[in-house]
Amino acid sequence: MKNKLSKDAYGGVHGKDYVPYVTDKSQTGTNAAVMIIGIVLAVIFAASTAYSGMKSGLTVAAGIPGAIIGSMLVGVTAKAKGILGKNITQGMASGGESIASGLIYVLPAIILIGSSFTFLEGISVGIGGSLFGIGGVSLVYNYLIVEEHGKLMYPEAMAISETLVASEGGGDAIKYMGIGFGISGIINVLTSSFLNLINNTITYVGSKFYKWKFSTEVNPLLLGIGFIVGLEVSLTMFAGSVLANFGIAPLIGYFTDMAHTDFKAWNDVSILINQMDVNSISGSYVKYIGAGMMLCGGIIGALKLIPTIIVSLKETLKARSNKDTGAESSSSEMIVLLVGIVIAFAAGVFISQSILMGIVAAIVSLILSLLFIIVSGRLAGTIGTSNLPVSGMTIASLVILTLVFVIMGWKGLADNKSLLLFAAFMVTAISVAGGYSQSQKVTYVIGGSKKEMQNDFAIASIVGVLVTVGTILVLKSQLAITGADAPFALPQANLMSTLTSGIMSGNLPWPMILVGVVIALFLFLLDLPIMTIAIGFYLPISTTSIILVGALIRVFIEKMSKSDKEKEVKVSNGISLSSGLVAGGSIIGLLGIILQISKVIKPRTPAGFAAGNLMAIILLVILVIATTVPIMMAKVKHDD
Repeated sequence: MKNKLSKDAYGGVHGKDYVPYVTDKSQTGTNAAVMIIGIVLAVIFAASTAYSGMKSGLTVAAGIPGAIIGSMLVGVTAKAKGILGKNITQGMASGGESIASGLIYVLPAIILIGSSFTFLEGISVGIGGSLFGIGGVSLVYNYLIVEEHGKLMYPEAMAISETLVASEGGGDAIKYMGIGFGISGIINVLTSSFLNLINNTITYVGSKFYKWKFSTEVNPLLLGIGFIVGLEVSLTMFAGSVLANFGIAPLIGYFTDMAHTDFKAWNDVSILINQMDVNSISGSYVKYIGAGMMLCGGIIGALKLIPTIIVSLKETLKARSNKDTGAESSSSEMIVLLVGIVIAFAAGVFISQSILMGIVAAIVSLILSLLFIIVSGRLAGTIGTSNLPVSGMTIASLVILTLVFVIMGWKGLADNKSLLLFAAFMVTAISVAGGYSQSQKVTYVIGGSKKEMQNDFAIASIVGVLVTVGTILVLKSQLAITGADAPFALPQANLMSTLTSGIMSGNLPWPMILVGVVIALFLFLLDLPIMTIAIGFYLPISTTSIILVGALIRVFIEKMSKSDKEKEVKVSNGISLSSGLVAGGSIIGLLGIILQISKVIKPRTPAGFAAGNLMAIILLVILVIATTVPIMMAKVKHDD
């Protein structure tokens, strides 16, 4: 076989005439070994995505890392299944990651409003949402994958496909992922994630007439994310943090210094306004401006999707009526969809303890989910799953559902919890839809079985739900910590809790929310990325600054490369190393917190030189060198 896809994989022929990489339809990709590998990858990527996503507010798609690791493991344990087996493992890795990328936006919000949820409640909405998302995309498969072949390019799916067919693609990638995992593991063991022997946060605070804060957390996981997402996204997020910490916070601080001694913070009567430091100002005021920005950005993003929704629905109906599609058909897709719907209604009554609320909220959630499932599947074909505006679609859906709850008179804490659980159903369906359509595109290009991918992806999604809900519950005590010292940023979950509790109680600080809305409108008029800036505005600057460092390393490597070929190879190796940084940081960090909570290990408090900014600066230099040097030393094989 060739080690490259044909040009027809990228278009030029109608979808029904495309000849896939593997033409033997009798071959299958699944056996016991492949399933075990796929489930293990689903567990790893669900846990690591849940941890890293709650830490940074960003998630990294698992398709390419899953393809690299899966290719190596299948080559060792299930060689006979070849590329079809490798495709199944990458799809299952994406299934686990897609679940975590959705649930972490909403489920932690239940903890933030002062409530809690059980494992059964979490998995009921997660499994229902995942099956509904898979079934919903299956309805539009012919349109998205076959009819639109060559028009919807699915950029990440094509990159995954090329990775799978490249015979030499796995060796270097695995090596660099291992290097990244080792670097991240060592630093995480030494710092607060584990033993806490040395300080890893550089912090400078201005406390006089100009109240500002700059901070950098020396975290390999966040640096790796920065390298992967690149300079544009990283710099845009950092710009939001600069605006918050050097513009809005000092401005509010200037006026709070003039306040009367009896004036207290609106949300904390124990704090006098004229004694607020920059951390208090950020938590009580700047945070809500950021919430307004994200709310407006989400609504604008949803409104901009209306043409896509209309086109998608029209083309879907057209494609469904066209019997001559050449696509593999199966009644199992309808079964998956119906099971998702049944679980939605059953879970609705179960979590709300009210037949009326369960039925009304389930109907609204299913309608909203179906609309955005179609959009999510289509957008995955244009911008890939890494850039899907899942949070924006969720915000729009959540606001509509919240208004339904308010109209019905459901405004208590228990009602708010039920509302967020329904939102967890919606965000899971939306997130899974993108990942599933991308995995089916890879399967179509490679020549695998649509039904086989559907079944294995569904299994991986259920595994992902179990792992993600379990991870969130294990970290419950850590997630409940808020303020400047919170171990997890949770920007999306904070927004969800702020909006729902504020709207339902009537205590939302609307002046600050409206200021955020105005800033977002200003950004929209300038055609700037609202949500990216808003997330940076909301996140601690310690997070966005180290993400920017990772992006700058990538720029340095690109600039130092002497040819396009060298740049391509080194950036590819850098992405593999960065994937290792993310995986190592997530897994070791999660393990460290579990050991701390269970009191197996007792982290120390850094003292003396180990506790200062200089120690953290030295650690940052070590991290940058350890990350950059292996990538720069990569040998590039030139074509003869």
